[in-house]
Amino acid sequence: MRRNGGDRWPTMDLLRSEPMQLAQLIIPIESAHRTVSYLGDLGLFQFKDLNADKSPFQRTYAAQMKRSGEMARKLRFLREQMIKAGLSTSTRPLAGTDVDLENLEVKLGELEADIIEMNANNEQLQRTYAELLEYKLVLQKAGEIFHSTKSIAAVQQRELEAQSPGEGSIDSPLLLEQEMVTDPSKQVKLGFVSGLMRRDKSAAFERILFRATRGNVFLKQAIVEEPIRDPASGEKVEKNVFVIFYSGERAKNKIVKICEAFAANRYPFADDVGKQFQMITEVSGRLSELKTTIDVGLLHQASLLQNIAYQFEHWSLLVKKEKSIYHTLNMLSIDVTKKCLVAEGWCPVSATTQIQNALQKATLDCNSQVGAIFHVLHTEESPPTYFCTNKFTTAFQEIIDAYGIAKYQEANPGVYTIITFPFLFAVMFGDWGHGICLLMATLYFIFREKKLSNQKLGDITGMIFGGRYVIMMMALFSIYTGLIYNEFFSVPFEIFGPSAYACRDLSCRDASTQGLIKVRATYPFGVDPVWHGTRSELPFLNSLKMKMSILLGVAQMNLGIVLSYFNARFFANDLNIRYQFVPQIIFLNSLFGYLSLLIIVKWCTGSQADLYHVMIYMFLSPMEDLGENQLFFGQKFLQVILLLLALAAVPWMLFPKPFILKKQHEERHKGQQYAILHSIDDPLEMDLDPDSHRHEEFEFSEVFVHQLIHTIEFVLGAVSNTASYLRLWALSLAHSELSSVFYDKVLLLAWGFNNTLVLIIGIVVFISATVGVLLVMETLSAFLHALRLHWVEFQNKFYEGDGYKFQPFSFALLSEEDE
Repeated sequence: MRRNGGDRWPTMDLLRSEPMQLAQLIIPIESAHRTVSYLGDLGLFQFKDLNADKSPFQRTYAAQMKRSGEMARKLRFLREQMIKAGLSTSTRPLAGTDVDLENLEVKLGELEADIIEMNANNEQLQRTYAELLEYKLVLQKAGEIFHSTKSIAAVQQRELEAQSPGEGSIDSPLLLEQEMVTDPSKQVKLGFVSGLMRRDKSAAFERILFRATRGNVFLKQAIVEEPIRDPASGEKVEKNVFVIFYSGERAKNKIVKICEAFAANRYPFADDVGKQFQMITEVSGRLSELKTTIDVGLLHQASLLQNIAYQFEHWSLLVKKEKSIYHTLNMLSIDVTKKCLVAEGWCPVSATTQIQNALQKATLDCNSQVGAIFHVLHTEESPPTYFCTNKFTTAFQEIIDAYGIAKYQEANPGVYTIITFPFLFAVMFGDWGHGICLLMATLYFIFREKKLSNQKLGDITGMIFGGRYVIMMMALFSIYTGLIYNEFFSVPFEIFGPSAYACRDLSCRDASTQGLIKVRATYPFGVDPVWHGTRSELPFLNSLKMKMSILLGVAQMNLGIVLSYFNARFFANDLNIRYQFVPQIIFLNSLFGYLSLLIIVKWCTGSQADLYHVMIYMFLSPMEDLGENQLFFGQKFLQVILLLLALAAVPWMLFPKPFILKKQHEERHKGQQYAILHSIDDPLEMDLDPDSHRHEEFEFSEVFVHQLIHTIEFVLGAVSNTASYLRLWALSLAHSELSSVFYDKVLLLAWGFNNTLVLIIGIVVFISATVGVLLVMETLSAFLHALRLHWVEFQNKFYEGDGYKFQPFSFALLSEEDE
């Protein structure tokens, strides 16, 4: 790549990746931290790990990494607390936000301890509040149970007193007289246990109580209407208040154990009404005090977390930078003198001056007496691939990188993809009404890109935002092809003038072109609107789009083969030029280039020749007279020549290259032609003999089989790839027909009813179908098909894509990475 010279950054050039160099940095230990920090700000140096054989704990800065990791853990804890409190981090700048890392470590520790203590106190207060709330419910519900029970008992007592003993019926208790004359001092007083338990366990609780005490208890339950917070789990659950009456200490012990087994919370209760009111008053007062205390604590915690949120992003970025710096320093090796660190890595040649300036600045800022040394190393290792892209070209380059990273300085298809990808999409999506809709949608993202780039978007929205310029180009080309097809939501318009045809008489209005005559000059741009709605519209557009697809496909495949020539020329690989590029270009154009020529001649001359017949009998009967299928003079002779060239191109691709490689290998073993072989950068030779000076065995059979596979793949691919481009025709036809169906069978049908409600429903259905099917599903379908045409049909002609990406140490990438 040509440079502008001096310190200037080179002009953007996507055809070849940036020239890279392997550099060695010798950095004094006292300035190492600042040097790596400045290189991270610059973002143009990719460090190599010189301590790959060491574990993370054996590296020089393991303690600092542990310290940074601990700070990152505290920040994660603070983030979790902010999320629980419903707070988000703020990018609002605060005065005095510059904080030293030592002070930040202390501050984070204090904040963590404070919040942990606040959480513990709040949890304890919440538990106490929940227990008091349960206690209040027990006092209320149990009081109601006692009051209702006493009322029932009083009524029964009055009924018994009203009856005389002699008038009792046979159903009266036999022991009634004995009970009535019994001494009240000898009556047994029952004890009781009160509390709350989960409603879903109440039935099992009652059964266990009955079996354990043999029915010698009385259980009374009252339902709590609203779910209440359980003191142990903190979850809201539905509970019942229970009161268990028992007799004897053994029964009490059994009841207590059963309550503990069912996690039932027991609370004391007095049967005296006065004491009940006093206890309720005391509990209500304590609840009010606890509520106030909890609210004040939560308010204080929220205020503290809000202050943290204002500075969180700044702290997080600072810790991430520190962690990444020490992670990078751990990749450096220590000099034998223990005074210097040695780093190796890749950088663009054009960034040499900037890196040296950063090293010099770090030395001056650290007051170091010894400066860092920048030294270029010579290596046979393949450098990483680095393209200078901007916000417009980045998305197109990512489409290529998704297939494979370009080999170092091989021709980059991303340059051509900027135009060919949206154009092929538009061929399948040709409707300028739909194109305007796409353009309006993507302009929203483009005009708001500064605001949206600082927000966290969803997966789908983020994907659309990242490819906004790709979608913009797709929309613009769709408008262009839509004007050529003359379709606006499937409706034609006479934009560039009136139609060239008119009716000869009134009988031609029956959707037939037989009564049309040409009365004006040819329609100046695109398809004449008169074709729309005629019976010959579909055959005409089918023929047009099918032939156009073949022309576009052959042109793009020829471009791929031409790029293989420039690759071979750039890497000084004469073998690939003579025995790969030349036979490939001859084979493809002898068959499908000739077909493209016939299409153009037929269009220009208006001939009625059958091109299917011409191509088939070119192989079956090359010497047969063409008759009415002859398009130009000498066509028969030209077909024979092209057929012979196509047949000769196959062995031309297959045989010479393996034998020449074998001959060169044998000569290299004899000590000859070292200079010539050094200039050859053949991928086959590199794969089979990656280390040329070790005299490894040359596997001729493997080379020959590889070349055979490559030849068969190209010959068959020339046919299949050309047929694959017919998807342009198929999807264009499908898009046009779907659009026409939605317009004719939905919108026009609703319009014909002369009913406002039906019209509104028809418009809603039409808009929904257009957006959902044509603007979403069809867009995605055409995008994927255009992607396949580039990855398979175009790039397999020249693109190896076996490189690896340049990944410099850069602080700019930290914000895009998760913790």
